[in-house]
Amino acid sequence: MSSIPTLSGGHEVDPSLVRWTHVIYGLHAIAVVIGVTSSAATVVGGFVFGFPSLVAVVLNYIKRREVAGTWLESHFRWQIRTFWFTWLWLLIAGLVMLTIIGIPIAAWLMIPGLGLWVGYRVVRGWLALQGSRPVGA
Repeated sequence: MSSIPTLSGGHEVDPSLVRWTHVIYGLHAIAVVIGVTSSAATVVGGFVFGFPSLVAVVLNYIKRREVAGTWLESHFRWQIRTFWFTWLWLLIAGLVMLTIIGIPIAAWLMIPGLGLWVGYRVVRGWLALQGSRPVGA
């Protein structure tokens, strides 16, 4: 019996790639914690502009080919999408803030909601990785 987890119909997964995926989730989690604990930042700001998340997304792109066709591919897609959709929604919140009426909407609803969404995505993905399962979009 192999100790290398597989997904039905997928390729075997190198344990070092599983470790890399944990490292990448860890970097994203550190960015979230920095956003929560920093007095001048938000979860979203810490996630999108924080060095740990920037390193994590670069690692996602570097290691992406190595996980192609495995259950880890879903995790890389999940992490990359989380990063870029956060950027997109942060940009939209910034545009909403250009109006006087939009400032409280973005500041009290959009950005905190986006922060919760980012935290949820990091936790959900990491829990699926812990269970050697793909993560759904």
